Amino acid sequence: MRHAILLALNYEPGAGDLPAAGSYYDTGGILMDYLQHPFDSKRHTVFSKKGMVATSQPLAAQAGIEVMQNGGNAIDAAIAAAAALTVVEPTSNGIGGDAFALVWVKDKLHGLNSSGPSPQNISPEAVKALGHEKMPVHGVVPITVPGAPAAWAELSRKFGKLPLAEALKPAIRYAEEGYPLTPILGKYWKLAYDKFKTSFTTEEYQAWFDTFAPDGRAPEIGEVWSSPGHASTLREIGETDARSFYEGPLAEKIANYVQKHNGFLSKEDLAAYQPEWVEPVSANYRGYDVWEIPPNGQGIVALMALNIFKNLSEPKWQSAQTYHEQIEAMKLAFTDGKEFITEPSEMPVSTEHLLSDEYAQKRAGTVGETASLPEPYELPKGGTVYLSAADEEGNMISYIQSNYMGFGSGIVVPETGIGLQNRGADFSLEAEHPNVLRGGKRTYHTIIPGFLTKDGKAVGPFGVMGGYMQPQGHFQVVTNTIDYLLNPQAALDAPRWQWIEGKTVLVEPHFPNYLAQELVRKGHQIQIETDGGAFGRGQIIWRNPETGVLSGGTESRTDGVVAVW
Repeated sequence: MRHAILLALNYEPGAGDLPAAGSYYDTGGILMDYLQHPFDSKRHTVFSKKGMVATSQPLAAQAGIEVMQNGGNAIDAAIAAAAALTVVEPTSNGIGGDAFALVWVKDKLHGLNSSGPSPQNISPEAVKALGHEKMPVHGVVPITVPGAPAAWAELSRKFGKLPLAEALKPAIRYAEEGYPLTPILGKYWKLAYDKFKTSFTTEEYQAWFDTFAPDGRAPEIGEVWSSPGHASTLREIGETDARSFYEGPLAEKIANYVQKHNGFLSKEDLAAYQPEWVEPVSANYRGYDVWEIPPNGQGIVALMALNIFKNLSEPKWQSAQTYHEQIEAMKLAFTDGKEFITEPSEMPVSTEHLLSDEYAQKRAGTVGETASLPEPYELPKGGTVYLSAADEEGNMISYIQSNYMGFGSGIVVPETGIGLQNRGADFSLEAEHPNVLRGGKRTYHTIIPGFLTKDGKAVGPFGVMGGYMQPQGHFQVVTNTIDYLLNPQAALDAPRWQWIEGKTVLVEPHFPNYLAQELVRKGHQIQIETDGGAFGRGQIIWRNPETGVLSGGTESRTDGVVAVW
């Protein structure tokens, strides 16, 4: 019998009494101690009652708890952590990025799509006239309207208890006073600098070096870095509820700098922007509802893969057959997702059909005993931050924001700390492709927050950041949690795999060798990847529906922490 998740989810009928923390319980073939797990991590699941914030950076998590202790709720805490992450993890996000959120308030789940569209005056012809055969990755051309500041303001307006300016105070303090770099942050900062110093050689990139390499080098691990311009920008965003960013002095600085270097983003594009509240979409996986933001985001890929996979054989712990079927389900979902996902009004097939039993059963019927060769895609690496927060009132939030591909476009507006995203890089210049570039259009979007419910009650927020790893991470966290009853930390620590293209699958060094060999015999091309960042970075918070106790896990592949109150 499939049980529920210890200290977090409702048990299925007949599953027995909820065990005490630390006791052993049956996970369907393996005895698992809640305080231990079989993966190489020294982290343990964290428990709390009044509040919890899980992020990839300790100072950001602490910012959220600080705001909660000053009278804010989980939504205020998430805003505080998100703003702080633009300061303490600029390698993965920034003020000039996009954001999405799933918010549980008063027994209802709300979805926020705060991804910005392309400039109105851009077109495939205009891009090609600049000498590009496909959308460039860096520079002013792929810059789209940033949605993150609007997300903070909208979340604060609709669900927050504190003024936006209050929620941004910790982030402003970190930017003004500076903070010491953590190990994984320092690693990726240096990698970016080493790459950019040879590729960012023209004038429009100089502000990136002025901001992020002020001493002519990347700051070292443990070295204090500050950004006064970033602090001033955050203060102005807080004081104006983000309107300065879209129709005030900040908007003018952004548009003027982009257009000075022959980009397309204008003041009119910024002034017209509003985030969109959307109805989340879901798939029922073995009794639990898994929720995602609908397209233009790629969260539907995780749901499609779960639907396909549940039509295959019963999952077994550490089984090569189960891994094979998981990988094949993800391949099919991704192949179709990359083919169809764009603005909903321009998708050639409906979201409802892609999540239907008919679609899942037909795709499951194509899974054989050996690795398939679907239409291949070049899947770039991502640059994203994910966080989750919960409070004692029952509010919970799954939040994600990103500049994309690390530092985004590489364009920083001088003396503001605003690093602009490069989301336009995912547009196609092919006229017949659903995701073809068009003015005022939102592109296929990689960043996705997740949320889990059961029988209409919140279980909690979860997410795994990292470009095209994200739906694959969501899929693996959900199956680890529901199929194998892994606690939050164990579900995150479990060895991950990532399908890249064709038959190529990356696995972590601690992925069991005997399973890798069996997958090779099934035709998969298994490659060991030593960079843990390739497999995404996640956070989980579950709530015990009877006691209200929160249990959280954070990513062992980065500098993450679960802060509690």
